[in-house]
Amino acid sequence: MIRLAIPVVVAAVVFTIYAVVDCALFDRMRIRGLPRGWWIVVILLVPLIGATLWFVIGRGRANRSSGRGYSVAPDDDADFLRQLNSDAAQDERIRRLEQELAELDGEPEATDPGDARDGDGRGADGRGAPDDAPDGPRTERTQHPDTPETPGEAGPSGRPNG
Repeated sequence: MIRLAIPVVVAAVVFTIYAVVDCALFDRMRIRGLPRGWWIVVILLVPLIGATLWFVIGRGRANRSSGRGYSVAPDDDADFLRQLNSDAAQDERIRRLEQELAELDGEPEATDPGDARDGDGRGADGRGAPDDAPDGPRTERTQHPDTPETPGEAGPSGRPNG
């Protein structure tokens, strides 16, 4: 008889300890019936019955998103419809931003104030060749600051003038 009593007592102690730890760590919003402290007192004072009551009554079930045990059609699901409205608003915002970006890209670029020409075809400072110079059509040479020909700028090797 002792061979059977020792494992039963050990199982009861393990079950009670598990119930106390579970109650202590369980989410406060899901505990039903009594406050957490009272559940621990009940589990410790009435070990097997208290632990069983904790698992049957006190331990609430996980909250479901819809609160129903069955599936809901998408047109009846408020969360799904709310997300659709959010997606539509986001798509509209993206469309407006793309349209605004296209308008900005389509605008003629502002000319460089140093490249302004007077009525005689010369630059604003009076220097420069007129547009109808005898040596042929005027070709502009634009310097880009990232080209290796620019003094002091890093070239393809990454070193200045290298």
